[in-house]
Amino acid sequence: MDTAILGENVRIEDGAVVGHAYRKDHRPAEIGADSVVRRGTIIYTDVTTGVNFQTGHNVLVRGNTRIGDHVVIGTNAVIDGQVTIGSFVKIETNSYVPTHVTIGSRVFIGPGVTITNDRYPLKMRDQYVADGPAGPTIEDFVTIGGGVTICPGVTIGRGSFVAAGAVVTRDVPEYSLVKGVPGRISPLPEELREPNVALSWRGLVDQ
Repeated sequence: MDTAILGENVRIEDGAVVGHAYRKDHRPAEIGADSVVRRGTIIYTDVTTGVNFQTGHNVLVRGNTRIGDHVVIGTNAVIDGQVTIGSFVKIETNSYVPTHVTIGSRVFIGPGVTITNDRYPLKMRDQYVADGPAGPTIEDFVTIGGGVTICPGVTIGRGSFVAAGAVVTRDVPEYSLVKGVPGRISPLPEELREPNVALSWRGLVDQ
């Protein structure tokens, strides 16, 4: 059985693996057109990406992950499977995204961000099995600064900005600013309400 389906103009560098088969009843990995998968990256079967997907080096994307169009995943980042990522998203170097996380569109996740999904690591295992992992939800137009930690089960509302080094321990309303440890939430200043638009997205998204 084929383990990967590649769109037009997809470049897979030597030393990258697309379609790592981790179970017998897998579906092929599907990589959209005009994508680049760089050396050292491993993408499991049961992963689907849209067009213009790019990885840095040594990225890991596990199974049952759905990724939209124009998504960049930086060097050494880990997407641990059962994750949904929208379109026009940048996940920077050394970031970790565990299972059961939902990331919206036009989201920026800075370097070294850690997202968690287990409220009591290796404690209360019966409850963990019954309830399942509590992956956070990051809504559209959110910016996450470098070194942020996001705790299990929280929702970061649309258009919010989480400053570098913050620890997000509770839900964040739409268009909020989060700073500090634990994260202090305040209304988003007017100058930060501009929607996320990378230079490479110009002409592809509404301003």
